[in-house]
Amino acid sequence: MNLGMLCRTAEAFRLEALVLRDLTLASDRTFRQGAVATYQWQPLWECPTPALLQWLAERRDQGYSPIALDLQPNAMPLSQMQFAQRTVLVLGRELTGLPAEVSAACDQTVAISQYGMVPSLNVQTAAALAIYAYICQWGMAPPPLK
Repeated sequence: MNLGMLCRTAEAFRLEALVLRDLTLASDRTFRQGAVATYQWQPLWECPTPALLQWLAERRDQGYSPIALDLQPNAMPLSQMQFAQRTVLVLGRELTGLPAEVSAACDQTVAISQYGMVPSLNVQTAAALAIYAYICQWGMAPPPLK
């Protein structure tokens, strides 16, 4: 469900792509319920977990800056983050976050400051906040020509 809602967020902000570990996830009924049909328009790319480090290196070679969204003690607060225009936002699992080797493969780690008793947000909500912060800095992509 969270991935489906993440697809909806990605499509709302016209992100270049939503990268999933397995594209068959987009066929799941709960994914489609959360996505509310946006999976039809949002580009979805596949990157199996074992290939993620290589994929991130390839994106860096293409001029992208991988940014980890994770609750780490050394993370930059989202409110202070200056995103590169070509950013890849790397998300982990809700309960366990990102593996150390994935965080190390990113240029920077950013965290959302929180004050409640539960020190985390679900992945879709956290991603939406980070995506919105990026959009506030760089604006949205122009609509495609018709």
